[in-house]
Amino acid sequence: MKFFIRSIVLVYLILLINSIDAQEKTLFKDTIQLSIDSAESIFLRNNFLLLASKYNIDAQKALVIQAKLLPNPNFSFSRGPIIPIYDPNSQYPHSNLGLNSENAASISQLILLAGKRNKQIKLAEANVKLAEVQFFDLIRTLKYTLRSTFFNVYYQQHSAKVYDKEIQSLQKVVTAFNQQEGKGYIAEKEVIRVKAQLYSLQSEFNDLINQINDNKSQLRLILQLKDVDINPIVNEDRVASLNPAKFPVSVLIDTAYKSRTDLKIARVNTDINKLNYDYQKALAVPDLTASLSWDHQGSYAKDFQSAGIAIDLPFFNRNQGNIKSSKFMIENSIATEKSIELTVEEQICRAVQKAYDNNKLYQNIDAKFNKDFDRLLNEVFLNYEKRNMGLLDFLDFYDSYKQTTIQLNYIRYNRLQIFEDLNFYTGNNFYN
Repeated sequence: MKFFIRSIVLVYLILLINSIDAQEKTLFKDTIQLSIDSAESIFLRNNFLLLASKYNIDAQKALVIQAKLLPNPNFSFSRGPIIPIYDPNSQYPHSNLGLNSENAASISQLILLAGKRNKQIKLAEANVKLAEVQFFDLIRTLKYTLRSTFFNVYYQQHSAKVYDKEIQSLQKVVTAFNQQEGKGYIAEKEVIRVKAQLYSLQSEFNDLINQINDNKSQLRLILQLKDVDINPIVNEDRVASLNPAKFPVSVLIDTAYKSRTDLKIARVNTDINKLNYDYQKALAVPDLTASLSWDHQGSYAKDFQSAGIAIDLPFFNRNQGNIKSSKFMIENSIATEKSIELTVEEQICRAVQKAYDNNKLYQNIDAKFNKDFDRLLNEVFLNYEKRNMGLLDFLDFYDSYKQTTIQLNYIRYNRLQIFEDLNFYTGNNFYN
C-alpha cells in the first residue's frame, strides 16, 4: 500500500513539473538571448528611472534660469475719495471719485545687495551639477545590478542543467523499476531510496528555478522588457582572460577618487553647503527698495513728484540661525566626504585581495574536469542499469556530480562577480 501511494505521489510530481514547464512556455511571448553588451544598450535606452533622472536635470537647469531673473518692479496707483466729501472750508468743497479727485502713483524696484543674485545663480548651477552626478550614479548602480544579476542567471542556468540531467536519469530508473514491479527483481527499499533521491532533486531544482525566475524578473524590470524570457549569453574566453594583476591597486584607487559618482556627490554637496553658507551671510544684509512717486493734489504742491529708498534695519533678525546651521552643514558634508574616501580605499583593497584569491582558485580548476565528469556520469548510469554497480555507489556519484558541478559554477560566478565589484568600486570599466 505504501509503495502504491509513493508511486501515485511520484506520478503527481512529474505531472506537476510538466504542467509548470508548460505554463512557463506560454507565459512569455518570446525568448531572447542577450549578451551583456546588448543588455547594457537596452538598459540605457529603455530604463524609465534614467529617463526620470534626466527630467530632474532639466528641472534643475530651469531653476538656473529662474535664479538669473531680476525682481519685478512694483507699480501702485490710487484714486479717491471713494466716499464723497463736502467741506466748505476746503479748496474743493465738493469732492468724489469723479470730481476733484486725488490721484497718486508710485513705482518701486527691489535691489538685491551683497551679491545675493549671483550667489543664487551659483547655488542653482551647483544643484544642476548635483543632479547630473546623481544621474550617473544611478546609471552606475543600476548597471552593477544588471551585470551581477545577468551573470548570476547565466551560472544558475548551468547549475539547473545538472539537476535536469540527473532528474531525467533517475526518472528513467524509476520507470524501469515500475516496469519490474512485482517480479521480485528489485528490492523495495532500493526503489524507495531512488525515489526519495528523485523527490529531493526535484525540490532543490524547483527552488533553483524560482531563484532564476526572480533574477530574470529583476532583469526585465531593469531592461523594461515585458513578456520576454531572457537567456544570458556569456563569452567564456573573455571571462577567462580577466586578470587582477592587470592594474595596480594605486591606479584603481586614483581612478576611484576621480570617477566614483558617490564621492562626486559628496564633494558637490560640500560645495553646495559652502555656497549656501555664503548666501545665508548675504541674506543678513537687508535689500534696498528704490521708488518714484507722483501725487496729483494731496501734497502742499500740485503734481508733486518724489524719489525715495527703503531698507530694513537689521536690529533683531540678522539671519543668525541659518548662518550657523549652514556652517555646521559644511562640517557635516566634509566629514561625509572623508568617510566615503576611506570606504573607497578599503573596498578596493579588499576586492583586489578577493580577486587574487578567487582567480587562483579558478585557475586550479582542470579544464577537462567537466567533460570527464559528464562522461563518467553516463557510464555510471549504464553500469547501474546493467546492475554492475550498487545503489549506494550510484547515488553517491550522482550526488557528488551535482555538488561538484554546482560548486564549480559558484566559483566561476564569484570570480566574475568580484571583477564586477572592482568596476563598481572604481567607477570605471577596468574589467569588462
